[in-house]
Amino acid sequence: MKLNGESVAKGVLSLVAFSALASLLLIAVFIFKEGFPFMLKVGVNDFLFSSTWNPQAGQYGIYPMIVASLYVTFGAMLIGAPLGIAGAIFMNEFLPRSVMRIIKPTIELLAGIPSVVFGFLGVMVLAPFIRAHLGGPGLSVLAASIILGVMVLPTVISISTDAIGAVPNSYREGALALGATRWQSVYMVTIKAARSGIIASVILAMGRALGETMAVIMVAGNTVKIPHAVTDPVRTLTANIALEMSNATGMAREALFATGVVLFVVIMILNAIAMSAIKGAGGRK
Repeated sequence: MKLNGESVAKGVLSLVAFSALASLLLIAVFIFKEGFPFMLKVGVNDFLFSSTWNPQAGQYGIYPMIVASLYVTFGAMLIGAPLGIAGAIFMNEFLPRSVMRIIKPTIELLAGIPSVVFGFLGVMVLAPFIRAHLGGPGLSVLAASIILGVMVLPTVISISTDAIGAVPNSYREGALALGATRWQSVYMVTIKAARSGIIASVILAMGRALGETMAVIMVAGNTVKIPHAVTDPVRTLTANIALEMSNATGMAREALFATGVVLFVVIMILNAIAMSAIKGAGGRK
């Protein structure tokens, strides 16, 4: 009976895993089926590196939106990654456990706040502040980067906290016994031992920032142009899909699916880099 129960459980888990992989494969096939022929039709170079997006005139260049997406994503990581990792280190190494058990779930609750709420705060508070002190329209690369940087904090803090917390106490005790200070123990031992988990948290947060739509639509300005300053308004790839899809027909619709192909490939590249970095970090332990 026990064996049969184990067999059923194994079968159910295998079915769930297969269903997840099959769903991902079907999504990928559908996106590529709809979008890739369009890229071949208009030319990959013209689609990826042309600076003009005007579907009514038959111009489908997404280069400004690729640049905008990269700027906003890496801007968010410049804000969210250091703060998140520093917060995880502080919570694990310097906060009393009783306090950490309260703060960690509170931070994780931030992940449940709808993105439209962050976008609303950006429009009402952050954008006017940027406009008054730095110039420009306020809705900009900087506004989107700050909002996304805050939004990815729960991801970075939660995963990094778990990774740092998994480091055996014997590592810390050994470093202190050899004469290292508390900070030296954290920097030279704890962080290095947890680096694979920390790298994973940053890459996952990067994917979260790259794929965000609603908050970016609200605070980025939605202007199709290559930004030359952090106060310039921009439109990201995800925002373009969301804004254009309701009215898109014919080749314009195909262009949006092709944009989805580009996003899919970028995410896959990020995942590949993450896996490589994690394996490399694990191999150097």
